[in-house]
Parts: sequence; structure tokens; C-alpha cells
Amino acid sequence: MNIYPRAVSEYARHVVKLKLTIAYDGTAYEGWQVQKIGTGVQEKIETALAELFPVQPRLHGSSRTDTGVHALGMVAHFEVPRAEFNMSVRKLALAINAHLPEDIRVLAAARAPAKFHARFDAKAKQYRYFVWNHPAMNPLLRRTAWHVPRKLDVKAIRAAAPLFVGKHDFQSLAANPGYAKESTVRTLARCDVKKHGPLFTFFIEGDGFLYKMCRGIVGTLVQVGLGKFPASEVRNMLAKRDRRVAGMTAPAHGLVLWKVFYGKPPKSKTQTPKDIHIPTTL
Repeated sequence: MNIYPRAVSEYARHVVKLKLTIAYDGTAYEGWQVQKIGTGVQEKIETALAELFPVQPRLHGSSRTDTGVHALGMVAHFEVPRAEFNMSVRKLALAINAHLPEDIRVLAAARAPAKFHARFDAKAKQYRYFVWNHPAMNPLLRRTAWHVPRKLDVKAIRAAAPLFVGKHDFQSLAANPGYAKESTVRTLARCDVKKHGPLFTFFIEGDGFLYKMCRGIVGTLVQVGLGKFPASEVRNMLAKRDRRVAGMTAPAHGLVLWKVFYGKPPKSKTQTPKDIHIPTTL
């Protein structure tokens, strides 16, 4: 007899699982995770949760973001004994935010099923990367966009970007994480760019990402736009599985974890939908 559903049901009677959607400016943080040296965003939120719940719950994030990377749609979950949860879910985000610095905010809170896991149930993620392409940097975007003063060839970038879509070995676009990866194969459902005046927004969606992979893709596309590589060279870069043959790694501060997908993963896209509006500021 399978007693697992009964065990989950019994567990749910005593524990509340809560899902948070979190935004943060990563400028002052050493990434998402709790750090031995420096401060991670996770640590700040866990400290806030400890002010509200005596059990001092541990937060489980959907992703890891690197030092200086931002998020608008990080998803995380935590659990508390039902006896300790004595507020409405509607008030939970407000209560947590009252104990957070201004550069971190819980945008939404909701109850989650007992079997939900923010990381293992995630089907895909969307990152966006912002580039300000103008001789003078927009001072309002200096912490959230990469300043590229030389004019970019948007047609060349748009020719190269779809070549990253699909299932590929992305070893040439990723940095060495300092440990062996089981696989460097990932599937991108989307890689494209939208231009709004001097602001370029790169959209990258996939089922998973290697260390600094998004930044390697954007750095390569920007260098295609600067004429360093022809668009067709992307195929060779992927095939050689050697980081030295691809383009530069874009700076961290232009990257934003925009959304985490649960349920069915997004369908492959090679063009930017017309209904997406890109703000000139974040």
C-alpha cells in the first residue's frame, strides 16, 4: 500500500507551507545564497522571518543569483508550524517587508501545497538583461544596465540570438563554477532582443542555466553587435565547447531574474511578442 499521500496529508495538518515572490536590487549583496563571507539576500529574508516566527524558518529559493545580479521574480518557500501562523496570507508580505532593508521586497505571498518545492518544481526561468547603448550613460540606470557606448548593430544581434534557442551544450558560454557539472546541456525556449530607444533588453528563457551562462550569451551577442564576430559564428562557438572561443561575460549588474515558471514550461520563441512593454527604468 502507498502511504505517501497519507503521510503528506498528515504533515499538512501541522505545517503551513508558504510561497514568496521576491524582488531585490543585488548591488549590495553577494548573490542570493547565505554566504560565509559577505551577505546574501536569503540571509536578510531569513532574519526577517525569524522576527515573525519563533521556529526561525529556512528559506528555499528557486534559483541562485550571483553577486550584483538583481531579481524581480525570485520565488522561494518556507514552512512554519500551523500553530505559529496566526496572520492572514495577505498581511504576510507586509509583515516580512517591515523587517527588510529597502533594496529587498516580498511582492506577494501565498499558501503552497505540501509537496511544492520552489527549486525542484520550477520548469523554466526567464532572465532579462539591460544594455544602455548611447555615448552617455543614463544615470537612472547605472546600477541596472550595462553601458555600451559604441553603436550596436541590432540586425546582427537579432540574426545571432535565435541560434542559441534549442537544446545545446552551453559549455562555451559558461564560466567554471569550481566543481564538476553532471551535464552542460541546457534547453533555451527563447533568446531575443527588443530595442526601445537606446535601451536594449535581452530575453533569455530556459529550463536551467550554467554559471554565468546568461551573461556569456549577452556578452557574445553584444560583441556580435560590435562586429567582433559574425552572427553565424555562434554555431561554431557552441560546437567547440570551449569558453575561450565565445564572447565576453557581460557585467553582473545588467542581469535580472525576471520570472520563474511552474507547471508547463514556456513554448519556444525566436521573436519578441508585440505585447511586451519594456520600461526605460526598472
